[in-house]
Amino acid sequence: MDFTNPLVYGVPCFLAFIALELTYSKTLDNKQLYKWKDFFSSLSLGVGSAILGALLKTVSVILIFNFAYDLFNPMVNGVRTNIMGWESFGYAWYIWIICMLLDDYTYYWFHRQNHMVRFLWAAHIVHHSSDNFNLGTAVRNGWFTILYKPFFYVWIVIIGFPPEMLVVCLGIEALWQFQLHTQYVKKLGFFEKFLNTHTMHQVHHAQNIEYMDKNHGGFLNIFDRIFGTWKELDDSIDISYGVSTPPNSYNLYVILTHEYKNIWEDMKKSKNWGDKFMYAFAAPGWSHDGSSLTVKQMRAQLREEEITA
Repeated sequence: MDFTNPLVYGVPCFLAFIALELTYSKTLDNKQLYKWKDFFSSLSLGVGSAILGALLKTVSVILIFNFAYDLFNPMVNGVRTNIMGWESFGYAWYIWIICMLLDDYTYYWFHRQNHMVRFLWAAHIVHHSSDNFNLGTAVRNGWFTILYKPFFYVWIVIIGFPPEMLVVCLGIEALWQFQLHTQYVKKLGFFEKFLNTHTMHQVHHAQNIEYMDKNHGGFLNIFDRIFGTWKELDDSIDISYGVSTPPNSYNLYVILTHEYKNIWEDMKKSKNWGDKFMYAFAAPGWSHDGSSLTVKQMRAQLREEEITA
């Protein structure tokens, strides 16, 4: 079967909704949701990401997903047929639902590791580098994430879900993620119990210590709840968006590469190869001498201060 990636139709909608929110915020609402230089940086990053995504689609889908799908059946003695007992799950409606759930589960861990492993964070920080939260920020995507993202998802096709089905599910996930980046949708009542909502994603983009590294989910919040990373928006907290080490530039090259430069500079602080490895692959903020702290360390320090106060 041949399916079209939903993002083919989503991109024009993205631009239309960004224009609508931008116009409304500037003319009727008088909120400073958009800053022109920041917005054009985000838009340029989004265009570049879309172009690279189209160019690498052949690599990620045809070569990686299709190769892995075929490799385990029938190329290697029909692993799925002979060991697992099936060749493919097919295209029944309930298979689509299961594939979407597995996609969302994988997205949670993919997204969480982008925050937990500094070398991955160096690619993902691009998306968080703006101190604005709007639909323009939604398209502010790092270009290097595309290179490793397929490897997080390849297990889904290995066990028997058709590659084109997974591609559609990835597209649906991206559509949901886009519309979460607005401040105009408030809490959604009953749906807050299981959906990843707009206010929850505001928490995710905040640099407040209470909110950092929370709400990694895709369209569901159940995995955040299960694995202890869920956090509800607290109206009493004055939210601050962005990251603690912003690029301080609207230059695309600086935005895309500044954290890699920071990693390199940190690695030179110690001659110990174990420390160098940790600077690259431990959680962001890790340091061999305590000169900088991870989010967990900052929270632990804050708790100690509250206890002794």
